Amino acid sequence: MRKFVILAGLMISGLVQAQALEPQFEVIGNRVQITYFYDNGRVQQQGFYKDGKLDGAWTSYDEQGNKLAVGTYAQGQKVGEWSFWSGSQLSRVRYTDNQIAYVSKN
Repeated sequence: MRKFVILAGLMISGLVQAQALEPQFEVIGNRVQITYFYDNGRVQQQGFYKDGKLDGAWTSYDEQGNKLAVGTYAQGQKVGEWSFWSGSQLSRVRYTDNQIAYVSKN
């Protein structure tokens, strides 16, 4: 009986893992928007790919749906100003040539 309970537990945990949410893809113009999800169904990240590289706006969220990061990629490199949240603190980071050029904290 004990072996049966252990085997049943392993099978159930395998089924739960197999039902993890898969990323969603949507073609928009000449780019592909991809959305990744947490196990709770909330969006984890959303952004665009073009020619196999990150391209365009990207947003990351925590498991409660709060924004963690917002920024832009161009041909796979971070560009411009990105915003990062840690609790109530906001940091802004400016990227030049995929390198941090400036950081400000509020």
